Amino acid sequence: MTPIHILIGDDHRIVREGIKQVLADAPDIRVVAEADTGPAILVSVDALQGHQGLQAVLLDIALPGRDGMDVLQALKKTWPQLPVLMLSTYPEKQYAVRCIKLGASGYLNKSANPDDMIAAVRKVATGGMYVSSATAEALASALAPITSKQGLDALSHREHQVYRLLTAGKSVGEIGAQLELAGNTVSTYRARILEKTGTRNDVELALYAQQHGKPN
Repeated sequence: MTPIHILIGDDHRIVREGIKQVLADAPDIRVVAEADTGPAILVSVDALQGHQGLQAVLLDIALPGRDGMDVLQALKKTWPQLPVLMLSTYPEKQYAVRCIKLGASGYLNKSANPDDMIAAVRKVATGGMYVSSATAEALASALAPITSKQGLDALSHREHQVYRLLTAGKSVGEIGAQLELAGNTVSTYRARILEKTGTRNDVELALYAQQHGKPN
C-alpha cells in the first residue's frame, strides 16, 4: 500500500493537531509537513517538489500573509498535478464553487465527519474530485444564468477577498497592504461591493454580512 503524503496548511495549531488526529486513524495517510502562513505553505511545497513528494495539500482559506485562494492559484500554476483539498469553516455556498473554479480538487467544511475527511483525502490524492452534497448543491446553483446572480454570488474573486476583510473590520489601508493593492484600487472594489450587495456604507455592509454569511 503506497502511503498518501499530505501537507496541512492552517494557521491554527489546534486545528492542525485535530486534523492529524483524525487522519492518524487512516494507516495509508501520512502528514509529512505543515505550515501556518500562505508563503510558508508555498515554500514547504516547493521543498517537497510538489506532486513528487506530496499526494495532496489540505489548505485553509483564511491564512496570514497570503490567503488560501491566492495560495491555491499559485500552487496550481507551479504544480498543476498536485491535488488541493480546501478545508474551511466557511459554508460551501459561499466559497466551494470559487475554489473549484480556481483548481481545487474538493472543498470540505472543518466540521465534517472524520470519515468524510479521510474519504476526501483519499479521493483527491488518487486524482478524483471530492464533492459533498452541500458543494454539489452550490455547484448546481452556480449553473444558473449569470443575469440572476446577485449579492455575494455576483462578487468576483478579488471583490470577495475585499468583502471578507472589510467585514472583518479592516481599513482600506490595511486591506491594501495585505492584498498588495493601491488604496484607490481597494476603494474601487469597496464601491462595487456596496453596489452589488445593495448597501451604502461599511455599517450596512457589516449588517448584510451577518445576515448573508459573514466569514469567521
